[in-house]
Order: sequence, then C-alpha cells, then structure tokens
Amino acid sequence: MSIYWFTGQPASGKTTLVNNLLTHFGKENTIIIDGDDLRDIFQNKDYSEVGRRKNIERAQDIAQFLDKKGFTVLVSLVSPYKDQREDFKNREDVIEVYVHTTEDRGRNQFHVENYEPPTENFIDLDTTDKTEVDSYYEILKKLNI
Repeated sequence: MSIYWFTGQPASGKTTLVNNLLTHFGKENTIIIDGDDLRDIFQNKDYSEVGRRKNIERAQDIAQFLDKKGFTVLVSLVSPYKDQREDFKNREDVIEVYVHTTEDRGRNQFHVENYEPPTENFIDLDTTDKTEVDSYYEILKKLNI
C-alpha cells in the first residue's frame, strides 16, 4: 500500500481532501491519521517545536506500522518541518502532498510561522478559489488514481 502525507498550513484543505479520498480508496483498507485526533489521543497540546516534532514522529511511526500491515494511510498534518518530512520520505514509500491557499479561512490563530514548504519530490495543490469538489478532482488527477 502507500502513505499519502498531506502537509500545509491549517485551513488549507488537508483534512477535507483526506476525508474525501477515504471514499475513493475504500473504508475497509484505508486509515486516516489527522493531527487534531493525534493531539487528542496523546493529550499533546504542546505547539512548540519540540511538541510538534514529537507529534509528527508519532504520526510517522503509526503510518509506517499501518502501511506494513497493508493499509493505505492518509495523513493530514501541518508537519511544518521539511527535514522530518524528507527523512520520512527517504525511509518509506511516501507521497507528499503540499496543500496551500492564500484565502483567510478562519483558522489563522493556528498558523505556523516557521512552516517550511517542500521544495522537491512532492505534489503541489493550491486550493485558493477552488471548491471542495474541484480540489478533490484535481488531487485525483495529480495522484493518477
């Protein structure tokens, strides 16, 4: 199977896209890992760099485990640190999708100042001025699925 890692600022459309892709891949063999859910499960409300890195490491470990068990894994996580994402892509079969927008979608208080966008080996998806449906069909096309 594969790991699809959706990264980008809060409110860019990551979780919406991942939830829509669940229907495409099928609920029986697909697992979603969402950053908000992880924070609730592990009670990690630490938004410092240390806290964020720990949350990302947990998501990577879970994604790797589930992938090896035969699941398609859809991850929706801000994951602002390029070095962590690149290291994970070098170790695992990961498709990184960078979701971003210039629109104000009401979650600016969660904006990450030091977010490091990907620079290589990723799929770019700008959701600015796109409907949920348009973004969904665009990601299907870009993923060739």
